[in-house]
Amino acid sequence: MGPLLAFSRAMDTIAQFFGRAAEWMVALACLISAGNAVSRYGLSLSSNAWLEVQWYLFAGTVMFGAAHTLRRNGHVRVDLVYGLISERARLWVDVFGLVVFLLPGMTLLAWMTWPFFVESYFRDEISSNAGGLLRWPVKLVLPLGFALVALQGLSELVKRIVLLRGQAPDVVAVATYERPTQ
Repeated sequence: MGPLLAFSRAMDTIAQFFGRAAEWMVALACLISAGNAVSRYGLSLSSNAWLEVQWYLFAGTVMFGAAHTLRRNGHVRVDLVYGLISERARLWVDVFGLVVFLLPGMTLLAWMTWPFFVESYFRDEISSNAGGLLRWPVKLVLPLGFALVALQGLSELVKRIVLLRGQAPDVVAVATYERPTQ
């Protein structure tokens, strides 16, 4: 299990890095939005490029933040049922959900969005808006984000299996369930 736990720790670090990047993207999008509003309404200056940058940052926030959210055990689940079952049953529910739903879904989405990016890249696609930006960078965010969630899903699967086998108590803090605050 040593190499698998090493992979899990490495993937957790990568997800955390992209999560921090997503946090900065939110801050940057807010600053750009405020600047765009001031320039548009205060100075009568406008640029579609700034609006598109905001959209690109929002896409990055969602796609890069998803793996980090999974790492922190923050995705939505049916807490009514999940909170009532034993810790071991929760681990089995997580394993089932990861193997049957998350991993196939994210792998399929990454695979399906890759050609979408490649076509845009080779066509050097540009937004049809006046002053629009290149489109391939934001389209690359899709397969990359889905792949990151799939890899983080593998990391979470490793943690759950280690816990089910009764090993590695240092994993417990990462993989335990906490009822969300309402």
